[in-house]
Amino acid sequence: MNDSVTLRTAVAADVPAIHRLIVDNLEVGHLLPRSIEDVAEHVSRFVVASVGETVVGCAELAPLSPNVAEVRSLVVDEAFRGRHIGPELVTRLGTIGKGAGFSTLCAFTHEPSHFVRMGFTIVPHMWVPEKIAHDCTSCALFRRCGQYAVTLPLRAGVTLRPEQPAAIIHGTRPTAARRLALRPITAEREPEAVPA
Repeated sequence: MNDSVTLRTAVAADVPAIHRLIVDNLEVGHLLPRSIEDVAEHVSRFVVASVGETVVGCAELAPLSPNVAEVRSLVVDEAFRGRHIGPELVTRLGTIGKGAGFSTLCAFTHEPSHFVRMGFTIVPHMWVPEKIAHDCTSCALFRRCGQYAVTLPLRAGVTLRPEQPAAIIHGTRPTAARRLALRPITAEREPEAVPA
């Protein structure tokens, strides 16, 4: 059985599978709920990981402003975890975001270590005012959020290494350089921990 993983831009036919991944991982993945209508409206912003015709992972590049885009709804099916599909999805979103002219890629996560290993920096929530204005002020957990804000600059000083074909994810362990595919060459400011 061939279980090579490929990454591609999502299409309308992927909406039910993306929605199912999000719903099935709401608790364990600390994801925000998404309606199927919301996924359908934004499906072109998703990248999916697939094995054959089966979608096994997804992530959305959501614009928050002309300069800032967020990694949202990043999830990999439990049976396919441990193959570095999540980092490959984030790397692909970083490449797309840089090409689209965004200067910063951000994420809000309960597990910042995954992002830090890719070169993101933990920052105070207030350093991402676009996210606060767009989503946080209407959230029931506003000011009591257990998530960390992480950011990565997407401009000069950031090297996006050439992507390896997603098919080689299976059965290989990436090098430290590959895990840090989005690592900034220079840091502009010291990271600050955000209390949980």
